[in-house]
Amino acid sequence: MLARNMKVLRTIFLAMLLAGSSMTQAVEVVLCGGVALRSWENFRGPAAHDNWWANFVRASTVYIDGALAKNPDKDILWIVYRPSYIARGKENKTDYVSRIQETASKRKIRFRFVDSADEAYEAINNAPRNKMDRITAFFYFGHSNPHAFMLDYSNDIMAASTAWMHEKDLASKIKSDIFDANAECWSYGCYTGRSMSKFWREAFQVGLWGNLESTRYQPVGQGKLPAGAGRWVR
Repeated sequence: MLARNMKVLRTIFLAMLLAGSSMTQAVEVVLCGGVALRSWENFRGPAAHDNWWANFVRASTVYIDGALAKNPDKDILWIVYRPSYIARGKENKTDYVSRIQETASKRKIRFRFVDSADEAYEAINNAPRNKMDRITAFFYFGHSNPHAFMLDYSNDIMAASTAWMHEKDLASKIKSDIFDANAECWSYGCYTGRSMSKFWREAFQVGLWGNLESTRYQPVGQGKLPAGAGRWVR
């Protein structure tokens, strides 16, 4: 009788372990930076950015739609820096914030607006629903320079950023254990591969693909991901 009870207990224990392991979820994070104001960019001539307000929004949905086509049940968190879209919406007399919310709702994914870099860090840290979950993919669409994701650029101040996620803050502000060892991480900002990719690897032990030159968003209008003007490195 004792032997039989022990066998039953072992069976129950193994079943609980298997059930627990099946609860581990893969999470994908898409971070969308803010758009510039045309009232600033019109002064810059050939150097102007963001003729289309939705460059980064559309790039985000190109990736998200492709991911959902492969797996409709994929757990995706889309994070969008809101202040720039409020400002550009006022400039263009269009409610872009509501458009973005509707875009997320249509795809039935998790969605969060953030109003600062600190809120973006928090959203990334909270993307896994529990301690066993891991981020298996991270994509950034927005402005950047070699050292930072610029969530704001030429929106608050012409040709300058007032909200950024700097490479030297990655290790202290993002949990190091939330990324899967084989996570696919990409920055579709300009020049990330020159420096920030190195800091990303040191902070999380996973590579971040970044381009050594500028990133071109023209392809998103044809339903493609942005193209790099230079070589992709990580």
